[in-house]
Amino acid sequence: MKRSRRSLLLSGALGLTGCLVLSAAACKTTDATTPAPEVGDSAPAKGPFAARRSFELNAVNANPFADNNGQIPPSSQYTGPLFQLSHNYPTTQKPPPANPPWIQALKGKPISKDNAIAYVNALKDYIAADMKTLLYNYPSWDAEKAGWYNEPWLASIRESIHGTYVGSEFPANTFPKSGLKVPMTTYVLTYYDELAAYTLGQVWGQTALNPTITPTSGQFPEGSIVIKVALTSALAQDWPAMEGASLWPVYVTPPNGPSSAPPQVMNTSIMQFDIIVKDSKTAPKTGWVFSTLVYDKSVPGDAWAKMIPLGAMWGDDPNVNSTQNPGAPLSETVINPVAPVYSTETLGWGGRLSGPNDGAVVAPAYYNGQQYPAVAASSCMSCHSVSEWPMKTFLLPSPTNPPKTVGDALVIEVPGSEGWMKWFQDQPGNVPLDPGTVAFDFDMVFTFKSLPAWQRAMQGKSSMGAFEAADAIRGEPAVNPLDLKYNGQ
Repeated sequence: MKRSRRSLLLSGALGLTGCLVLSAAACKTTDATTPAPEVGDSAPAKGPFAARRSFELNAVNANPFADNNGQIPPSSQYTGPLFQLSHNYPTTQKPPPANPPWIQALKGKPISKDNAIAYVNALKDYIAADMKTLLYNYPSWDAEKAGWYNEPWLASIRESIHGTYVGSEFPANTFPKSGLKVPMTTYVLTYYDELAAYTLGQVWGQTALNPTITPTSGQFPEGSIVIKVALTSALAQDWPAMEGASLWPVYVTPPNGPSSAPPQVMNTSIMQFDIIVKDSKTAPKTGWVFSTLVYDKSVPGDAWAKMIPLGAMWGDDPNVNSTQNPGAPLSETVINPVAPVYSTETLGWGGRLSGPNDGAVVAPAYYNGQQYPAVAASSCMSCHSVSEWPMKTFLLPSPTNPPKTVGDALVIEVPGSEGWMKWFQDQPGNVPLDPGTVAFDFDMVFTFKSLPAWQRAMQGKSSMGAFEAADAIRGEPAVNPLDLKYNGQ
């Protein structure tokens, strides 16, 4: 069975041997072992997003601080540095930066279309020195020394060179305006700054074996910054939009190939870079501003200069029903009018912010008894609003959990309906989407990656069972010969 549609899930936010058993009674959790919903009579959603959560179906490395999946590239393919998990989390909370440059960029006014891009550029400049080292001078990168940290428990899904894991999968027709020629896979890597990493320590402690899951433990301090690098397997010859893009080698199972294929060192293009900041002054309803940079080959200057803002959002515009009122202006999302074409092909519902890695477009989709070729169904904040433990709601507007399909189309809520609008609210990060769960302040790595992996390793089960059931049917398409060799660039 070929993978005929792109991965539905996000990082993701939005990014993961043995098993160690610990009594559930010893864990300081709040309802962390709540049974997952039963799988309904209809077929669960299936297909490409199986690979996204396949670690749930396998053993998880019992060492929460392991660096990678144990697959190390041979010296004949790669001799550079390998990823090292940064996990010595700060134990004291630093004060937020006083009058930070992104606030200054607003010039005393509320964030809006007039100053949002300046806000994003100020954030970009603030982290530029560290990110230039990470992205373009990897042999000199020392995450802990630079004050950047990672989530534990994801070694089982991390490749060994950069520590990335699969983000999403897209067929070529996802980007018709920019000429993607082959299906592509994206890979992602997330880092937390010193302020944000304090919260990692509050949840995971020194051992990461006994997480503290309370309404306050997963809340991030003001001024916290989280970044995510997103790479694409598409190189310039596959996608003209990536011409001149900086390359990262990764050691992965070839995209578009069977899961049994041996890993290869392959180049990927640096396509997208997300920056989110806890800024309750600028975003009093949600507490966060989400922003996305994308590669633009037409911009002069160095590689970092070519990563330009796609846009920013600080809320989900719940008062704008973009189905009933197409084209209605948004007041909580700003899209850069000069962003490259490819980066705008997968914007979210009504033009809400969503990057080309983020999978906001469901293709195909099914509702009201009909199939539709593509429906913009999400946004950055819409997806991250589901950050709760245990997760009782799917990432995209689906009437069931796990989601279901009709044929190859994902069944979704009717766009613009009351059920649909559950995903488009402006609740703060300490308010969960569903009662009986604990909110994790818009952080999807906690609730969709590291906590499920911890639960699998420590308790031999996972409250993500409904998602696992949806992942059980996997396709094994033929290997693309172009994916089986390192191109040496």
